[in-house]
Amino acid sequence: WNGVGPAVYMDPREQENDWDRDLLLDPAWEKQQRKTFTAWCNSHLRKAGTQIENIEEDFRDGLKLMLLLEVISGERLPKPERGKMRVHKINNVNKALDYIASKGVKLVSIGAEEIVDGNAKMTLGMIWTIILRFAIQDISVEETSAKEGLLLWCQRKTAPYKNVNVQNFHISWKDGLAFNALIHRHRPELIDYDKLRKDDPLTNLNNAFEVAEKYLDIPKMMDAEDIVNTARPDEKAIMTYVSSFYHAFSGAQKAETAANRICKVLAVNQENEHLMEDYEKLASDLLEWIRRTIPWLENRAPEKTMAEMQQKLEDFRGYRRVHKPPKVQEKCQLEINFNTLQTKLRLSNRPAFMPSEGRMVSDINGSWHNLEGAEKGYEEWMLNEIRRLERLDHLAEKFRQKATIHESWTDGKEAMLTQKDYETASLSEVKALLRKHEAFESDLAAHQDRVEQIAAIAQELNELDYYDSPSVNARCQKICEQWDALGSLTQSRRESLERTEKQLESIDELYLEYAKRAAPFNNWMEGAMEDLQDMFIVHNIEEIQGLITAHEQFKSTLPEANKEREAIQAIQAEVQKIAQYNGIKLSGGNPYTTITPKSIDDKWHKVEQLVPQRDRALQEELAKQQSNDHLRRKFATQANIVGPWIQTKMEEIGRISIEMNGTLEDQLVNLREYEQSIIEYKPNIDQLEGDHQLIQEALIFDNKYTAYTMEHLRVGWEQLLTTIARTINEIENQILTRDAKGISQEQLHEYRTSFNHFDKDHSGALMAEEFKACLISLGYDVENNKAGDAEFARIMGIVDPNNSGAVTFQAFIDFMSRETTDTDTADQVIASFKILAADKNFITAEELRRELPPDQAEYCIARMAPYSGPDAKPGALDYMSFSTALYGESDL
Repeated sequence: WNGVGPAVYMDPREQENDWDRDLLLDPAWEKQQRKTFTAWCNSHLRKAGTQIENIEEDFRDGLKLMLLLEVISGERLPKPERGKMRVHKINNVNKALDYIASKGVKLVSIGAEEIVDGNAKMTLGMIWTIILRFAIQDISVEETSAKEGLLLWCQRKTAPYKNVNVQNFHISWKDGLAFNALIHRHRPELIDYDKLRKDDPLTNLNNAFEVAEKYLDIPKMMDAEDIVNTARPDEKAIMTYVSSFYHAFSGAQKAETAANRICKVLAVNQENEHLMEDYEKLASDLLEWIRRTIPWLENRAPEKTMAEMQQKLEDFRGYRRVHKPPKVQEKCQLEINFNTLQTKLRLSNRPAFMPSEGRMVSDINGSWHNLEGAEKGYEEWMLNEIRRLERLDHLAEKFRQKATIHESWTDGKEAMLTQKDYETASLSEVKALLRKHEAFESDLAAHQDRVEQIAAIAQELNELDYYDSPSVNARCQKICEQWDALGSLTQSRRESLERTEKQLESIDELYLEYAKRAAPFNNWMEGAMEDLQDMFIVHNIEEIQGLITAHEQFKSTLPEANKEREAIQAIQAEVQKIAQYNGIKLSGGNPYTTITPKSIDDKWHKVEQLVPQRDRALQEELAKQQSNDHLRRKFATQANIVGPWIQTKMEEIGRISIEMNGTLEDQLVNLREYEQSIIEYKPNIDQLEGDHQLIQEALIFDNKYTAYTMEHLRVGWEQLLTTIARTINEIENQILTRDAKGISQEQLHEYRTSFNHFDKDHSGALMAEEFKACLISLGYDVENNKAGDAEFARIMGIVDPNNSGAVTFQAFIDFMSRETTDTDTADQVIASFKILAADKNFITAEELRRELPPDQAEYCIARMAPYSGPDAKPGALDYMSFSTALYGESDL
């Protein structure tokens, strides 16, 4: 100790009163103090080759007192006076007292005359003051000092020992176990602590005193019997003796301090490695989920039926509602964890964390972008497939209906066209057959359009990749071949009838007129029935209203059609009237047509039945489209509120991130409340999802009432949640930086004000020239000259290592905190290990286990390389390269 520094004591008058009270209350204390103080003085005087026998007598001439002060301080006092006269003695004592006073100690009621006169009380008080100033004052443990620091040191060192509980400097030491524990803690080979008994204090005290004197060079300063036989041993004597132990073990104290520093550094490293491992696992899991999901979303294998495609759509909805939202949260949390880890690494002076290849945040964002692209394409494909299948189902049913009608009409026609009935017929019968054939040809021509429709529908089904196209094609082919055959047979029969017609002349004009008018009217009714039963598919009110209008127009033609029916029936009635009037017996029916009056009436009644059925079907579809329109309006109304709300919130977050209102804690509270208000808006998004599901289930594919789609709103909502979470994380990292680096709220406010002032476009980053202006506003000399340019280049290398040309606020804060605060370094850690290694260039596993907690000792042993220097010994470990690696590249 060099004796430099101010001294802080209680008021000396209080010391003196306390001293008087001690001596008055318990004279035994004076005896203990005489012995202890004498031994303490001699422990120092022997270094100068002398000692004292009687403490109040041997200091009276001031010579040994001055010598004592020179030994313990290492400084030279003024030259003493060697005379024997009283004045010489007083002058020497005054020189000693003046030196004590120069060290910041106020001596009250202690004068040179009392010391020269051999006043025992005053002499002991003076020695106690010297002990306090030069042996106890500078003891500091965990920011305590003097008596409290010494007591805390004793408590910490003896804490592991049974039957020891140090609470003071008197009765806690009576049984001697505390003295033995102090020695055993630092030199376990000197004492067998387990053999000591609490009920044998004399043995315990003598053992400690003897070991301390023999092996630690601490003189015996007290008698065990005096301590045991005193109700309350003298506190000053105990403190004086214990302080000798503290100084004897000061080297171990340095080792403990070094160990604490190393533990702190290792704890930071272990925590950071754990965070890195957590990030790697979370990133791997998320990327694996994306890797598994994208092929499912990219699968475009079409299904055969509408039900199968609708099940695909329902599975996709389940993915969006159930499976994806937790992954959105994981992705956001992953980015937050990454930012927090990087901040902790910067604050602990560690290199930035570089995830393993393919697990960067940018890699995850890229994979996520691919996932969302696949989602969008998958949903669009499914909806197009559903539209296609809906169209296919409609066309296939229409094909079957028209084919069935046509096949029913052609049934028996080939047999009719190939019969030879005209060979034995009369002229009138032949003419009738010819007219009948002409009517058939008219009927055949009328059915040509249906055949073309059937072929066109089959072609469209092929083009749309209908799953049952082979059977459709086979049926269509059969119809077309049959139609060609009917055409050939019709032409052949006409030629035969025309050859016979030349020989036959009789014709029944009335029958012929009936047949000619009945055939087209019959075809019209068949066409009307087909149209009335025709399936329809519409997607909006306008389309169904168009069908209703067309149906109303059709109904307006029914009166005229009924007049035609009555006129045709009147022709048949006229035939009956003439035959009856002329007594003609009609054999069979009309030879020119198979269309009977009864069949006309039957079909007419069928048309009359189908009209109201068509009315009901159209009205039901109108109601359905009105319901769909209601669904569109309901979704649009909510979407037109939610969409602008999300945009407004995104803009508000942007403003909040650049404004400074209150402390960072205030901003954090406000942001978390703001985040909660956003989360509470979630039911509105859920309501929209429900409305959107109803729209999709109703097969609604457009909405003219809003520009917002559910996909647009989903992405906006997810971005809003992610943005507020990132903003909160930025404030948390600023708090972490501020607290770790000791930045005051005022400094942080100044930094934020300067940064925002030059962030003109509110982008959250400063370009190089903007950043230079910001630095100049904070007093940095980076003006446009050679020195300024070099300094600015140095700073830009720190804040923008990737040469992006922009400086974020977090990078700016990290730089300012690094400039204004200190951090632990590799050199500091190496120095700490060197203390633990007793100044060697290597350390052993035994030394690490003795000085560090078990988990951190094993952490070092597992990671330290063997030491290979010229002074290496078996089991030597290289703590220097280990310390350097802590601040170099990470293992991960």
